[in-house]
Amino acid sequence: MDDLFKKITGHCKEYGFVYQSSEIYDGLAATYDYGVYGSLLKNNIKEYWWKSMVQMHENIVGIDAAIFMHPKTWKASGHVDAFNDPMIDNKDSKKRYRADQLIEGAMEKIEAKIIKDVEKARKRFGDAFDENEFRSTNGRILDRQKNIDENLKRMNNALRNEDMDDLKAQIEELGIACPESGSKNWTEVRQFNLMFSTQLGAVAGDDGKIYLRPETAQGIFVNFLNVQKTSRQKIPFGIAQIGKAFRNEIVARQFIFRMREFEQMEMQFFVKPGTQKEWYEKWKETRIKWHKALHPDSSLRFHDHDNLAHYADAAVDIEFQFPFGFRELEGIHSRTDFDLSSHQDLSGKKLQYFDPEEKENYVPYVVETSIGCDRMFLAVMSHAYTEETVPDAKGNDSERVVLKFHPALAPIKCAVLPLLKNKEELTDKAREVFNKLKMHVNCYYEEKDNIGKRYRRQDAIGTPYCVTIDFDTLEDNTVTLRDRDTMEQTRISVDEVVEIVKKKCDMTQLFA
Repeated sequence: MDDLFKKITGHCKEYGFVYQSSEIYDGLAATYDYGVYGSLLKNNIKEYWWKSMVQMHENIVGIDAAIFMHPKTWKASGHVDAFNDPMIDNKDSKKRYRADQLIEGAMEKIEAKIIKDVEKARKRFGDAFDENEFRSTNGRILDRQKNIDENLKRMNNALRNEDMDDLKAQIEELGIACPESGSKNWTEVRQFNLMFSTQLGAVAGDDGKIYLRPETAQGIFVNFLNVQKTSRQKIPFGIAQIGKAFRNEIVARQFIFRMREFEQMEMQFFVKPGTQKEWYEKWKETRIKWHKALHPDSSLRFHDHDNLAHYADAAVDIEFQFPFGFRELEGIHSRTDFDLSSHQDLSGKKLQYFDPEEKENYVPYVVETSIGCDRMFLAVMSHAYTEETVPDAKGNDSERVVLKFHPALAPIKCAVLPLLKNKEELTDKAREVFNKLKMHVNCYYEEKDNIGKRYRRQDAIGTPYCVTIDFDTLEDNTVTLRDRDTMEQTRISVDEVVEIVKKKCDMTQLFA
């Protein structure tokens, strides 16, 4: 799986999806630029989310709040006092790590042993193998699972109680070594605030200190009344936003999975107090369906939080199986009335809703859905990346790398390819088709190299359809439409190209 992940990251660079930021200066750690095709794919993901959240719901509206906010915002939200990660340094390698991630990594190694035992048993017993029964009766697996459960419970208790000494003790008891040096010579565990700070204008010192927002949610909360009044929404209703957030991650790793500058797609859904559990379950179901439109059930799972944030009464992650294991892709949280009440108390401004049916004012409760756009990008890329053996033009086996994006998300929907580049009648006709098609979808024109090499390049960037203009086109006004996944080729009329490609790549397929 590590090898697969390296192939995906290499493919992203080679084919213009993601570049290291400031690469000519040896790069800036944990920051990345989206290239030609990466920016298109990312925009398509955002469009899919926005349409499903805002366009498809009459009681959800969107905003675009500023990155800079009054510093009291982050005092009220708890970020100034409590937005910390437990960090530990290795004295020999001088490397810094998150203590909880070291413990989780040790548990993942035990889980890997369980999976290895399961696969051995599956091969031995064949079709008669029952994985659930094997996991629940095999003594070695039960002992290992108990070890995992007990250690994760202990870790979560330590995090909840801010017991840094016990985190250090757990790391030592588990014999966790520095991944860089193999040394077990650790410092004490201490809290590290993740917010970036800067100065506003010409004011020096603490008076001019502001922060780059560590999340987009607070821009929604402080605008709650503005949005409610101007959009004339009634409870329950939601406010959605896509925007940049910034966190000073000390241990930023796994490519674009954890970055210091990233993009969030968040929706805060305001509900009547007492109904939050009902809406929490509804949004869990709604959001998992959104993901299943793109990914198989086996690559997705729910993971309930053992260690709830101070503001939440329920929280769950939708996890995706990345090449490096199941990790959080989206969070769904029942945030109670913490945010609006905190801003109301610190600002002195009422952030309440008058319920015309109940004839009373109250501070709404909030159910949040929050997904990292960059993580979603990596999930889409991981699922799409495929290596396979296929027949070439001569019928011989050949290897190809293909990105099997859903056509609605593909950066380029269709490539227009004249069979030969030195035949003016072919290139003129190809340009005519391209000029019609580009008005409706992102398309690509290419005439360099033989047609087989051009097909392979389009496969590598995930283009679902290729239109080839050949000599028959000049005779009967038909072209060859090639399907990326099946590689089947069909003849269609030039007049049908636009409508067929539009229909096959229409995003409404994802909402069906």
